[in-house]
Amino acid sequence: MTAAAAMIAQTHLFRLVSATLPVGAYSYSQGLEWAMEDGTVHDEASAAAWIGDALRYVVATFEAPIALRLHRAWLADAADRVLYWNSLILAGRESAELRAETLQMGYSLRRLIAQLGGKPGAQQEKRRAILAALDSCSYPAAFAFAAAEAGIAERDMVLGFCWAWCESQVLTALKAVPLGQAAGQRTLCALIELLPALIEQCIVFPDDGLSNFAPGFAIASSRHETQYSRLFRS
Repeated sequence: MTAAAAMIAQTHLFRLVSATLPVGAYSYSQGLEWAMEDGTVHDEASAAAWIGDALRYVVATFEAPIALRLHRAWLADAADRVLYWNSLILAGRESAELRAETLQMGYSLRRLIAQLGGKPGAQQEKRRAILAALDSCSYPAAFAFAAAEAGIAERDMVLGFCWAWCESQVLTALKAVPLGQAAGQRTLCALIELLPALIEQCIVFPDDGLSNFAPGFAIASSRHETQYSRLFRS
């Protein structure tokens, strides 16, 4: 890859993880809003602890490693592997809200990909046909597709996927705890320190180690579904 091509791929990664990407990420809290209602999250320290734990035990051990596997499957044009890992993401969503979230964001990103168009070529057309044929497209499947098509390296793709999740969760805390801007930046700085080791873990994570066993996270999401007053959709 030339220096210019690498720069273009990296800039596409910035685009994919930007809050301006029209996939609706801003409207979801993934149970964090209920944790605030319950009082578990009530200040900067508790918000950082909640987000950090979810990053470690849900995102970095399940969603991000599967996004990596989807990225590899897209590059290989392996329709069967795409279908398998996409189905596993959907099966691993513990609540109706979490399932609806990944499907809505996946639908929105897949639609955007189609609207933007892609580079011509038989391989690209085959890859896009696989994406279009998915009955239910999860967000990790669409994100990994977009990264593969843009030539984004797998380690960068996983880092971007995790960063986008972290930033979205901190934005939720800023709005709903509420936290000040400096507190949000301190929380993001702490999360950044966690990312290098977690990304390397994702790269070598074994299939039989995949797990999103985080009961508190799942309970928060389930209880949010009947929360009386709320700002977010999950």
